[in-house]
Amino acid sequence: MNLSLFPTEPTFRDRLAARLRALAAEGIYVGTSSWKYPGWLDQVYTPERYFTRGRFSQKKFESECLSEFSEIFPTVCGDFTFYQFPSPEYWQRLFASAQPSLQFAFKVPEEITVREWPTHLRYGARGGLENESFLNADLFQSAFLGALEPYRNRVGVLVFEFGMLPKRHYGDVEPFAADLDAFLEKLPPGWRYSVEIRNREFFDERYFRVLRSRNVAHVFNSWTRMPELRNQLAEPAAQTADFLVARAQLKPGRTFEQAVEKFQPYREIQEEYPPAREGLKEILERAHKQNTLSFLFVSNRLEGNAPGTIAAVTGAEEE
Repeated sequence: MNLSLFPTEPTFRDRLAARLRALAAEGIYVGTSSWKYPGWLDQVYTPERYFTRGRFSQKKFESECLSEFSEIFPTVCGDFTFYQFPSPEYWQRLFASAQPSLQFAFKVPEEITVREWPTHLRYGARGGLENESFLNADLFQSAFLGALEPYRNRVGVLVFEFGMLPKRHYGDVEPFAADLDAFLEKLPPGWRYSVEIRNREFFDERYFRVLRSRNVAHVFNSWTRMPELRNQLAEPAAQTADFLVARAQLKPGRTFEQAVEKFQPYREIQEEYPPAREGLKEILERAHKQNTLSFLFVSNRLEGNAPGTIAAVTGAEEE
């Protein structure tokens, strides 16, 4: 037996996993937006686990890496659901591929939250047309919640992400708040719901009042056209539920496309953004002091490498 006289230093992965486990034990779940990033190999992921016949297999990596991810992170936000209503078979495969302890957040499909279809090639002939399924509670329940029901205890929170809503549909926060209230009223209990807005002008007491009345969380978000995280946190009325949700995606002023071009393949932090880090730390402190169940998610598009950002914010770098 070859025993070293000197203990080995914990790896980045080990330090991060230990810190995130400790936070999760307090009910503070910190994770990333999505997980299938080859750029995280040798940082989060072990390349050899995805070898087939002595070579790295992208297919094996994409189908199996969630299991290794959940050995480190206690939660993850599934952004993919924004673009589809997953089938029962898909849900079964997904949940079977992760450790049972992993808590998921899922974006609700855009079929529910898009008022007018973007004029983008992906939307084909629908581009520019109004979405007839906007805020359709029956469709949400039958096509999304129904298939997800068997895994309810593994779903930490659901996110209704509303992209920029044009003034021709909502000239003011009042009609949006009224439509949102009517929609939320129809939703079944037993799930944690949260709302993420992209219209800066909707960050208003009338919007907060609707969420508060339904115990629905406002998602504190760092995004292109939204106020800084700390500015959102400075508004007491913005904490609208008995749980907290935050998503740090983009530096204000930077578009998604610009961030992708600048940061991919997301191997390392390329540009620290202190205001977002300070905001995330403030949320962690608030969650700890209030003993509040919390879900915080960080995107690669914020600084270039979400695990690195999370390590810095949670103190895992120092352990």
